[in-house]
Amino acid sequence: MEAGSGPDFLERPGGAKAAIEAVLMVLDEPATEEELAAGVGLTVGEVRSLLAELQREYNGYTVNAPDMEDDSPAGFGSSPRGFELRSIAGGWRIYSRAEFADVVGKYVLEGQTARLTQAALETLAVIAYRQPVSRARVSAIRGVNVDSVVRTLAQRGLIEDAGTDPESGALLYRTTSYFLERMGIGSVADLPPLSPHLPGLEGITEFYDADTM
Repeated sequence: MEAGSGPDFLERPGGAKAAIEAVLMVLDEPATEEELAAGVGLTVGEVRSLLAELQREYNGYTVNAPDMEDDSPAGFGSSPRGFELRSIAGGWRIYSRAEFADVVGKYVLEGQTARLTQAALETLAVIAYRQPVSRARVSAIRGVNVDSVVRTLAQRGLIEDAGTDPESGALLYRTTSYFLERMGIGSVADLPPLSPHLPGLEGITEFYDADTM
């Protein structure tokens, strides 16, 4: 597809469509076509077309012409994915398929007795050092969608709601007293400083607080 295939996108794997997909993966609430277009530097028409392509690919529909098979990242005749792209309340976001709700639910519930994954530990660390913090900020820092991980941490009692951001209205999270108990510390002020473990990143706080985040 030519839409939005500017030099910046052509130099990256998957081009403009992959850029839209990368943004969709870190959303913690639906984004409008206008918001997505502004965020990646495309027109609304281009974004709308790319979203339609992604939606078809996730549903298992790709190109119909055999000679275009290589043009589809999903491949000709691919199977539906375990996730789908939905348009809800005027915005777009990636969700797990409703058909797998029982599988996902079972995994989440049974996971409460399992060890935290590396992704969960990294997310917990971000929340601990940046609290109160929104899921969107945590996603931006980690570069991946953290919705399911945040839910798991909340179910484990390690994090809790900390009100809403006065500017964006986003829900904020903080660590709990149970977290302190498990860490063996009296308060978050007792957490070890990060700078000795991250040489060369003295300005990390300013980086995370930059407007571009």
